[in-house]
Amino acid sequence: MTFEETLDKLNVIVSELESGNLSLEESLDKFKEGIALSGECKKKLEEAKLAVETVDENFTD
Repeated sequence: MTFEETLDKLNVIVSELESGNLSLEESLDKFKEGIALSGECKKKLEEAKLAVETVDENFTD
């Protein structure tokens, strides 16, 4: 899944949680899924940052 797809899915989960229409169990499941997706987004951002820094170092040397 791309960063954008992961972020879109995370935004859907946030909307579902904010709606207040989920049961406690559903909310907990969505929360757990959201935490996992958030971690995936963070990892992808860190990888992108490292790639940019690597390219930048190669062009400034």
